[in-house]
Amino acid sequence: MSDEDRIPTNLRTLRILEIIGQSDSPMTPTQINSQLGLPKQTVHRLCKTLMQEGYLVKDSAGKLLRPSRRLRQLASGILYSSHTHTGRHQILLDIAQQVSETVNFVVPQDKGMKYLDRVETDWPFRIQLPIGTHVPFHCTASGKTFLASLSYAKRTAMIESIELNKLTDNTHTDPAGLGRELEKITRNGYALDNEEFMQGMVAIAVPVKDPQGRFIAALAFHGPAQRISVDTVVDQLDVLLEGAKKLTKVIFS
Repeated sequence: MSDEDRIPTNLRTLRILEIIGQSDSPMTPTQINSQLGLPKQTVHRLCKTLMQEGYLVKDSAGKLLRPSRRLRQLASGILYSSHTHTGRHQILLDIAQQVSETVNFVVPQDKGMKYLDRVETDWPFRIQLPIGTHVPFHCTASGKTFLASLSYAKRTAMIESIELNKLTDNTHTDPAGLGRELEKITRNGYALDNEEFMQGMVAIAVPVKDPQGRFIAALAFHGPAQRISVDTVVDQLDVLLEGAKKLTKVIFS
């Protein structure tokens, strides 16, 4: 039996998407096929079809393939609508009870970080950022957590490609300064928003990772500066870190 026969026809495109999704960098069809063992022309034909249908796109050099916006939205939708949503939400509820503030599950998308799930605080005085809201990468705890998860080269390219809009007096608008903070976040394992996105709001976030240690989302909580401070949110770091471990287990079990 040939290698081609061992992979059912209707699963070959899924295997290609799986390989691309597990890679830390864009790939050529030849690199993809090194894990498949199919005839060269078959892999090139399938990759071409996936590009035509909008699931894969070429990088800026036009040689390597990477997941498209459509594929990332597909993955995000599966993450939200699957049976893991209930377990994930229960973990957010537990964290919210411990920290007494609004807890968020946030994923990176083209427009910024998207609030995919959240549990609101019981306090009448709260900061409203509904599910579906997009917030910037450079001045939010969740966004900086994502940026810090990137390799140095990708992080630098990302900082150069986004607009570092000044939203408050504390917003990072200097690429070098933001880069230094991201290095600190990488070392510490968490990110802070000290009234950088919104005047009067403080937040903290940690990464949620897949079993291979890759970033998939940020777990965060925020509240008004009149009630919490940078010091008090850092005091709750262990609660978030434990929650992130539970989320990884629930999502990938």
